[in-house]
Order: sequence, then C-alpha cells, then structure tokens
Amino acid sequence: MPGLGTSFGRGGATTAPNDLVNSDAILIMGSSMAENHPVGFQWVIEAREKGAKIIHIDPRFNRTSAMADVWAPLRAGSDIILLGGLIHYVLENQKDFREYVVNYTNASILLREDFSDTEDLDGVFSGWDADGKSYQTDSWAYQGSPLKRDVAEHGASGGHAQDRGGEKLDGSIYEQDPTLQNPRCVYQVLKRHFSRYTPALVEQECGISQEVFRKIADTFCSASGPEKTAAICYAVGWTQHSDGVQIIRAAAILQLLLGNIGRPGGGILALRGHASIQGSTDIPTLYDILPGYLPMPFFEEDAGTLATFIEVHSPKAGWWNNFDKYIVSLLKAYYGEYATRDNDFGFNWLPRITGDHSHLGYWTDMADGKIEGLFVMGQNPAVGAPNSRMERKALAKLKWLVVRDMVETETASFWLDSPEVQSGELASRSIDTEVFLFPAAGHAEKEGCFTNTQRLNQFHEKAVDPPGDARSETWFVYHLGRRLKEKARKDPCSKNAGLNALTWKYSLEGAIAEPKAEEVLQEINGWTTADRKLVSGFKDLKADGSTACGCWIYSGIFPSQRENRANQRAPRDFYGHGWGYAWPSDRRILYNRASARPDGQPWSERKKLVWWDANQNQWTGNDVPDFTATKSPDYRPLPHAQGDDRLGGDKPFIMHPEGLGRLYVPSGLKDGPLPTHYEPLESPVGNALYPKHQKNPAANLMKRPDNLYAESPDPRYPYVLTTYRLTEHHTAGGMSRYVSHLAELQPELFCEISNQLAAEVGVQQGSFVTVITPRGVIHARAMVTSRIAPIRVAGRVTHQVGLPYHWGYKGLVKGDAANDLIALSEEPNVRIMESKALLCNVLPGRLSPSKATGLLGGAEYQPKSTQVRTEEPHPA
Repeated sequence: MPGLGTSFGRGGATTAPNDLVNSDAILIMGSSMAENHPVGFQWVIEAREKGAKIIHIDPRFNRTSAMADVWAPLRAGSDIILLGGLIHYVLENQKDFREYVVNYTNASILLREDFSDTEDLDGVFSGWDADGKSYQTDSWAYQGSPLKRDVAEHGASGGHAQDRGGEKLDGSIYEQDPTLQNPRCVYQVLKRHFSRYTPALVEQECGISQEVFRKIADTFCSASGPEKTAAICYAVGWTQHSDGVQIIRAAAILQLLLGNIGRPGGGILALRGHASIQGSTDIPTLYDILPGYLPMPFFEEDAGTLATFIEVHSPKAGWWNNFDKYIVSLLKAYYGEYATRDNDFGFNWLPRITGDHSHLGYWTDMADGKIEGLFVMGQNPAVGAPNSRMERKALAKLKWLVVRDMVETETASFWLDSPEVQSGELASRSIDTEVFLFPAAGHAEKEGCFTNTQRLNQFHEKAVDPPGDARSETWFVYHLGRRLKEKARKDPCSKNAGLNALTWKYSLEGAIAEPKAEEVLQEINGWTTADRKLVSGFKDLKADGSTACGCWIYSGIFPSQRENRANQRAPRDFYGHGWGYAWPSDRRILYNRASARPDGQPWSERKKLVWWDANQNQWTGNDVPDFTATKSPDYRPLPHAQGDDRLGGDKPFIMHPEGLGRLYVPSGLKDGPLPTHYEPLESPVGNALYPKHQKNPAANLMKRPDNLYAESPDPRYPYVLTTYRLTEHHTAGGMSRYVSHLAELQPELFCEISNQLAAEVGVQQGSFVTVITPRGVIHARAMVTSRIAPIRVAGRVTHQVGLPYHWGYKGLVKGDAANDLIALSEEPNVRIMESKALLCNVLPGRLSPSKATGLLGGAEYQPKSTQVRTEEPHPA
C-alpha cells in the first residue's frame, strides 16, 4: 500500500496483532475489528485488560464499539479531518516525541523555494496541471536534492510500485535545520498545513463534539514518549475512498510524530480484507508491479534496455540500491537458461503497461466491447464489484468467460438469471458470451501458502483430495501454461519468444498430476543457477545472472531442502519466531531500529525491542533486527558510499534514500506530498477548507452514461451511504451464502437506519425499503436502530445509512447486491473504488427502478422493467 510504503518504505503492516498487547492505547478506525478480524481482536481485549485505552471511530456502533473505552461516530468520508485534527493537536500542544522526530523523521529537511502548499494555492499543491488533472512533482523535492533524469509520471500507473521513492530524486542529499525553526523545514510546513484542522472543524465536519474529540486526542496522544506507545488498526474502511492512500498517510504522520513506529505496542496494523490479500500484492495479482514490489515496465521509456530500467529505479542510497540484483534474479527465475547477459536477461519479454489495466479499467473497456475474453478466479464481480449492474451487462460483451469457483456464482450465470435478464434489459438468447465453469478446490483440498495481515506466510498442507473434477489454482494455471507453451513451441515466432523461454518445470504428483507447491515456494525463495542450491536470503542475490529468485522479499523462506520455514509450527518467543515466516527475513516488527535511541540503547526498559550490543558488536534483542546487524550506531558513511552503506547507523528506515520516516513525501504519490481533506466524490456538504476543490482533483470519476454521479450536495440523494461486512458472511457471499448455518444466522439483506430516519421516511422495523443511487436501485429490510444515530454536520442533521454487501441472487439465501449502488471510480494512487462514502435516498416499500427514480424526479436509472413490487410483511 503506497500510504505505508511512501511513509516508511514497505507496503505492509509495520506490526503484528499479538504485539497489540504491548500498547497503551489503540485507535481502531476504518474497521470493525471485532466483527471482521475476531481472531486478531483477542489481542485488543488482552491489551485493554492490561490497562490500554481502546478508541473506536466508526459511523456505526458495533461489536468493536461495545468493547472500546471511547466510541465516536463520524460522517463517512471525513477521516482526514479527524486525523488532521489529531495531528494539529500534537503540533499545537507540543505532544510530539521530539528526540524521535528530530532523529528518525524528515521533519528537519528543508523544502524547495518553489514548493507551494494547499494553504497557499487554495486546495492544490504546486505543479498541478488542471487540464491534465495530474501533478508535475519536481517542486515537491527536498532543497538540495538533485533530480534524476526526466522520469515520466504515468497516469497509467496504479502506484503500487512507488514505495521506493527513489525514481525522481536523490533523496539522500538535502539541506536541513535540526532546530525545526526554518519556515521551509518539513515540521513548520506541516504545522501550517494542518493549522485549520481544529477541534471546531472536527465538530463541524465530522459530527464529533469538541469535548469527545479532545478526550480522544488526549487519550491517544498521551501514549507516546520513551515509556508509552500507541497502535492504529485499519481496514478497507480507510482504503476504499477516493483519498484512501492519503488517509493512511495521515495515520503515518501521526504515528511518526508520536514516535510510535518500530516500537513495541506501536505501529500501524493494516487489517487485510481476507486471506492472503497481503500476499496478492507481494506476489501480485496487480497489473503495475512484479513480485517484491518491483515496477512493471511502461511501454514508453521502459521499452529500452535493462540498464536504463535499473538506472531509473535504483536510488543511490538505501536498500533499493539493490534493485538490479532483484530484477535480474527475477528474470532468471522466469526464463532460466534463456535469460542471458546478451539478451538483457529476457527483459524485453516482459509485458509493458500501455494503459489502465486495473479491474475498473478492464470493465469499462469490456463495456465498450474492447475485450474478448476474461478469466475470473477467486472473485465474483457480478455482485461483488462496484457498479455490479454495469459489470454484469459488460460481461455480455465478451466472446468467452472462464469462471473457476466452488459453486456456480452469479458471475458464471449472469447470462441466465441476472436481474437484467429478469427485467428484459438482457436476453439470454442474444448474449454471445460462451461461459466455461470449472470447479475449484477449497483450501483444505490443496497445499499452498497464505500471507496475511502481519506479512506472515503460513504453508498449509492438503487434508483431503478435491472431489470429482475440482482442481487447485496451481493445477489449473500450470496445465494451462503447459498447453500454451506446447502451442507456442509449434509456432516459434517473435511474439512467442518469451513464452517459449519461460521456465515451467515442476514435479507432478498423484493421478491428477498436481504440481508440487513446495517446489514453487523454493523457486520463490531463490537458488544459485549453477547448482540450484537454495539461497539463505536476499543478501545472497546477485545481478550477474548467477542467482534466480521468484520474489526477493520472501527470500529466506525455504533456505534448504528440508527447511520450509513457512511450515514451521514451533513458536519459541513472544513474537512467534518459529511459527511461519514473516517477510522480510522473519522480522516481526518493521523498522525496529527505531525502538532504540540514536546511541543504540532502548528508549526505556519497558519498551525495549532491539538494541546495540557493544560487546558483540551487533544488534540483538527480541526480534530480528530490521537493520544491518553489524552496523554500529555511530557509523557514518564515507562521501561516495552507495546503497545501505550510505545510511548512517542512526537511520532506521532503511528502504528510503534518506533513511528516515517521511512526514512529507517528496516523490511517489499522485495527489500530494501531504494529506489534504477533500470531500468524497458524492457528499452532502461542500469542502469547508477548499471550496474551489470539492473532491480529490487527481481522482478519476470514470463518469459515463452507465456510471453516473449525484451532485454534491443533491436534494434527490440526501443521505450518506456506507457499506460494511458481517461476521457471518464472507465478501460477496459466494463462500457463505451456500453454507446452511451461516445463511441461517444472516438470512437477508438489511439496511441500517436510525429511528429518526425511519420516522422521516415512514418505515417500521422489518419493513422493506428501496435504496437508490444514480447507479442502481435495491431492496432491503429496514433495520431501525439507535446504533447508527444521526449526527450534526455543517449545522444540519445528517443521516447515515449502512448496508452490508454479501448478497446476490444465488445461494441458500438471496438478496439484492449492495454493490449495484456503488460507482466505478479510481483513487489516483492505487485505483481503488470509493464504497465507504456516497449519497443515496431511502424510500418506503419495494419500488421498481422506474417508479423510484420517478419519485426522485431523476432519470439516472431506467431499465425496461416497470413492474412495481408491493410491500411484503416481515416474516417475524
């Protein structure tokens, strides 16, 4: 995640759930951890029992709120104002951990004279191109930092590879003021930037009273200094916003100011959406990165030589100076003996980014008839993706569709029984899409790995064989690749050169010829190409072709033939070393050099983690040091040192060229070096801080006739809508709506509304309501509750509506898809949609789409159906 990566150096959680027991305060925001991560939440409860204060901020009072010391409802989409208010509180009241801030962050670094803040330019930073809707970021650089050769800032990039921050400038060279008094130092710029994020603004825009806000601020910000730490936990309630990356950046700034990164009980715990979401970015299912957060080359400047590619993406200082070793070793893993120095190790066989190849970009292309075929594996976009109605209709434009799942999902049967077929918008006979449904093996029916929230890779063994024709993903992809390679072998043209060169040899087991998953993991770990001896870790990798490695950050996970460290199950200490393998190098707390003072000794006995042992001349402690083990605290680099050698012994953030945590990000983000409040793409109020820039100017609305938006504000859509998950169901429901006991526990889609809104709309508990946005219309049972009470925003009462999104039109229990209401949109850094804050209306009864839009006086959603469904009594 770029919010974490550009702040600290890596796009992963800095801590682990069990370390929460060491926290003195825990802020949970953008998550209902008790409901959606209940196993991890046990550590929150244990921390509370030891005296920690738990703060939960959420529009809804839920199980997490019930376990918190303080709960505050906020208006969905106002997160940066709340976090900015906490940053303002720290700076105005001198609550920052000053010794940590001066030594371990870029607070003292000076910015260029031509940099202008949003406070100077009324809502945008210097470099904004209003016509191109993008930033030219040269002016964001540090004063004195040489800019590297012209590097294009691609609109096509999703930004997942921007964690290095060394492409645009040499961040190891800069001017600074350790007194933090210079008006152009980061600390002073930060103070000015957040000067208007006052408790009064929080009350006005978030709906949280000043009294409650001050209690939150004092409780959380007091957990700082040598003796105390605080942690932040978040989930997709932060990421699925048009400014999601900047929300996480605001949390990072807060934690750096308080000195809470790299220390026991501190950090930011990114609670991933489901199993192996972390793993799916480490070894990516994303279009813009290669394994280990290496960038995917672009068609333009990266169409040249490997040397040029390495030059662009290798900073002179910091760990990413090893970029050449990691990309060459990856190419050797891909192409084996065919990757040679003479052919740039097969670099030109890699595909190039030519446009928006994200999920959302694909679907707009699909709707426009530009895509012929699609593989869908482990996903159910017909009900689980934004603007599901538009996505279902787009599937009808394909020539072929392959779906692999354990059940016949809505995606597989869209042509037969989708709402659009039922209403007559689509006719099954006129849909040319040929659908191939392959039965998939469940996780107990195959071996492999999960990499979860805390970067922990755990190998799981097969319990039983899959039934009938069900097969694992490994089997399917391997045998598909084998057949494609055989086809390419018979046609040795230039376009097939990369496929013909691809290494594709794994041992096969059993009657169904299942590839051996441990061999794949060994390839990920890496080996020497001469004798295939497994390497001990990424420090063994070379740039000369003598090593191959499928993902450098995982290197060390399988260091010998008998040592699958992901399959370890013998924890030997508090942090769980000996159970699974956390990348990198089994470090459980990232940036843990910051747990010690600049001189290498712990900040305090209570909060010690790693420290310098002068007798042994190495770092030691309770975790694997996230630092060069023999680099002493007083080490200072020679003038021409490179890579890690260019960082001093007091620089904990080793991935960054300056070795510091970034309060201010000089390169790598597409919407600003500092978090700035913008309203959601649909909002009930104007932007109180920057009226000229209502929403994130760099966000992509993807506005088109089948993806419309409300105005902001819009009298037709007066209520704020947010979506969420339930404990009893899993994502779009394909794995839970077919399970009888889960279906019985949560049998029907419901809509949470307050008692006051129910009275305003005219509905009772359990009756049907129609929820409408410019994208779609759905029906749900009304759950009238005080758990989602109205709040006062900008002087007006604001009602919020909560919708879980687990239903669809198949399974043991059925219901409308809440995602029909969500717009396709792209946050500028990672291209994620905004599903946690939008506008809607709620009408009594089960109204047809045409009837509902007619009542609003709008024409956004008008399918052919005109049937009006009547009110049905609640069965209870």
